[in-house]
Amino acid sequence: MNQTLSIAVPSAPPHPLREFWNYFRQNRGAVIGLVIVAAMVAMALLANVIAPHSAIEQYRDATLVPPAWQEGGTSKFLLGTDSVGRDILSRLIYGTRLSLVIGLVSVSLSLGLGIAFGLVAGYFRGLVEIAIMRLMDIMLALPSLLLAVAVVAILGPGLINAMYAIAIVLVPHYVRLTRAAVITEMSKDYVSASRIAGAGTLRIMFNCVLPNCSAPLIVQATLGFSSAILDAAALGFLGIGAQPPTPEWGSMLASAREFILSAWWVVTLPGLAIVISVLAFNLMGDGLRDALDPKLKR
Repeated sequence: MNQTLSIAVPSAPPHPLREFWNYFRQNRGAVIGLVIVAAMVAMALLANVIAPHSAIEQYRDATLVPPAWQEGGTSKFLLGTDSVGRDILSRLIYGTRLSLVIGLVSVSLSLGLGIAFGLVAGYFRGLVEIAIMRLMDIMLALPSLLLAVAVVAILGPGLINAMYAIAIVLVPHYVRLTRAAVITEMSKDYVSASRIAGAGTLRIMFNCVLPNCSAPLIVQATLGFSSAILDAAALGFLGIGAQPPTPEWGSMLASAREFILSAWWVVTLPGLAIVISVLAFNLMGDGLRDALDPKLKR
């Protein structure tokens, strides 16, 4: 009687990206946030194509026109116009591009500085760590908006200086996070093995330790986008961020304050844009945290 022997062949481990997506999509809120962020990126890239009008063009014969679905509205201005006749929809679309640029530049600058200072503090410890962390504590002791206003007051009002100010405000968070992750990794065996193998300081710092600290930094950078958008809107609202006629959401709110009761759309729509974008980045950050943190994986 013939007997067939079956040998179980172990299945190949899933691809890291596929595994990441499997964990990420379990969080429905994170997927919704990702879709909104992707739509914002597409809107920013295609602003010149999909915007019906120029962001700064003024139609003097169509000031404070209500949205198209309201009495007195017109299909030429779907979301209405502001007090000088500029199309709200076009300004919101171009404002999406500006907000993403602000977030990208601010987070990139703060992330780079935070990783550098945090890596040095966590690796060398001692007086270097004390000096760096006490400076970060002083910066964290000040309200973030107040610190940003102080930096802009020194550098001068404007969009570029506002991005620098936001980057400086965000630096302490990345420094503390990087330092904590580096201290944790420095106690592991692979770092000792690298030292025994003759690896130098820079090789251990950047090739061994830093890659293993990337997961929490990616999550914090995603959440930093929402903080950067909020701070940029606050500085624009105070009149020391983006200057008119730049289509920035905070400056749009500032210029529409006197029309809160008479023209609700000039205030509500930029406010909704800020809320939706901040919420989307926060939801996506929560999903990234769940997918990248091994402790949260089920």
